[in-house]
Amino acid sequence: MSGIPHDHYKPKPGFQTWMHKRLPIFGLMYDTLMIPTPKNLNWMWIWGVVLTFCLVLQIITGIVLVMHYTPHVDNAFNSVEHIMRNVNAGWAIRYIHANGASLFFIAVYMHIFRGLYYGSYKEPREITWILGMLIYVAMMATVFLGYVLPWGQMSFWGATVITSLFGAIPVIGEPFQTWLLGGPAVDNATLNRFFSLHYLLPFVILGLVILHIWAFHTTGNNNPTGVEVRRTSKEDAQKDTVPFWPYYVIKDMFALVLILIAFVSVVAFMPNYLGHPDNYIEANALVTPAHIVPEWYLLPFYAILRAFTADVWVVQFTTFITGGIVTAKLFGVIAMFGAIVVMALAPWLDTSSVRSGRYRPQFKWWFAILVVDFIVLMWCGAMPAEEPYATIALIGSAYWFAYFIIILPILGIIETPDKQPDTIEDAVKQAENEKASKTKQKTNDLDGSAVPAE
Repeated sequence: MSGIPHDHYKPKPGFQTWMHKRLPIFGLMYDTLMIPTPKNLNWMWIWGVVLTFCLVLQIITGIVLVMHYTPHVDNAFNSVEHIMRNVNAGWAIRYIHANGASLFFIAVYMHIFRGLYYGSYKEPREITWILGMLIYVAMMATVFLGYVLPWGQMSFWGATVITSLFGAIPVIGEPFQTWLLGGPAVDNATLNRFFSLHYLLPFVILGLVILHIWAFHTTGNNNPTGVEVRRTSKEDAQKDTVPFWPYYVIKDMFALVLILIAFVSVVAFMPNYLGHPDNYIEANALVTPAHIVPEWYLLPFYAILRAFTADVWVVQFTTFITGGIVTAKLFGVIAMFGAIVVMALAPWLDTSSVRSGRYRPQFKWWFAILVVDFIVLMWCGAMPAEEPYATIALIGSAYWFAYFIIILPILGIIETPDKQPDTIEDAVKQAENEKASKTKQKTNDLDGSAVPAE
């Protein structure tokens, strides 16, 4: 567990001692719940529990849906309708599962961007960050596979377009595409493979999540100041931390309840708002939708994929120097996956010695632009591949790569950071003093306004 000095589990005589010698499960639970946690964590640290809840929710509802789903091209669409109309509470389970994916990605994007702002990827948490990126990639694969299962128009044509991208990879691309499809085109074998993989990957994600939690329990939590918990003595550590139970468990549960109220409202009153209308039409290989798009949470990377066409000079240059091996299609695939790779490499691309963005004045502006850029790319991904969206997507893609490859390394050299607190205890005291000062000033202002003018 965490290297922060703290009291460990001491079994009571009798059954607890007997069990602890053979299987220290109670000790593991105690050390997990009582792990020392920085006392200055803000509300952006709630997303971990939301993500854990979403994973469990998706696995449970997915298992129930599998009991009634038929992975066959002739029956898949009708089996979904059967779930919606005939299975007891089937409509609720399906809508919870479908919208649960959206909640999952809202939480993961908040979690990732919080990590990017507060420098949670910096030493000694590089492995934690990499594991998080692997979870994110596995999530993207899982939702893409699940998007195909209802076998609507967008399911079929989305699978056709995305799997065709693998064919652009030299040498291994076409054999891999054929294996993935189970034949030359999207058909029954494809649906069976996607169904099998969609069922398997959540348990892979669960394993990665366990490693992710283990990793950050080993290094300890990051915090808004970026200052590490003192490990010189148990007394110093206690001044910087509080036990995870009950303080943060109660806080996380309160936040989770508020988020679930919003989630249940969406499921109950607007369950199809985030879905595409064409996916409520049964798949037809003879009718192509006017505009093929993935789910909203994949749109930023879909925009990056489409941004690099044969008309872009960097694509033309790359095609020329590689003798035509890297085509525009392959370049788009490389850019799409590269956009995730550069994010995973942030621990080594960020050269600043200051962890938290709170004390980096120039970084704040570039990071704010990155957040806006991500939203713009999401919007471009939902638009047709035409002007002006193509140019906007290209600019947005360029900034995404520039932020990680150019801006982060240079900022670490030229930026003058603000003064950081020496310890978490000092940061908490400073925040309390500022809050007390503001409260006193507000009280004085109110008292002054209550005095009648002479």
